Amino acid sequence: MSRILIAYFSRKGNNYVSGDIVSLPKGNTEIVAEKIQELTGGDLFEIETVKQYDPDYTRCTQEAQEELRAKARPELKTDVENMDDYDVICLGFPNWWGTMPMAVFTFLESHDLSGKKICPFCTNEGSGMGHSEKDIRSLCPESRLERGLALRGGSVNHAGKEIENWVAGLE
Repeated sequence: MSRILIAYFSRKGNNYVSGDIVSLPKGNTEIVAEKIQELTGGDLFEIETVKQYDPDYTRCTQEAQEELRAKARPELKTDVENMDDYDVICLGFPNWWGTMPMAVFTFLESHDLSGKKICPFCTNEGSGMGHSEKDIRSLCPESRLERGLALRGGSVNHAGKEIENWVAGLE
């Protein structure tokens, strides 16, 4: 049986959902990660940056865009100590400017994921996976990249069946 790690980056607080800025007590990607954990029994790991993003949604998006332009690699608070123990990495993130937040790039570059199955899942408000799968493939050429799951952030609380179907396809 495969050992599964569900590594995710998520943003609670001010977020863009269905055309409005709303305050979320829990980020959309975290909600999906927890549902995947319930279905798989995998271990959860939150990808967190040392420097916090601005709580204001608009300023946060500006910071994210600046990081993308600079190809920044934000420092992470913690790391997965036992990455060799995992065969499957379910990798979750919101779509920021067409790809993953730069903190997810940091996470991927911090580990040798050769031979591991990477299963990306992404929350967004209409931009789907963007070019994140291409970016993962570029960063982890020796890994097996599975088909990603893209969910609208505003619908994650009602996406149980979609998540179940995606998880079933990972076996």
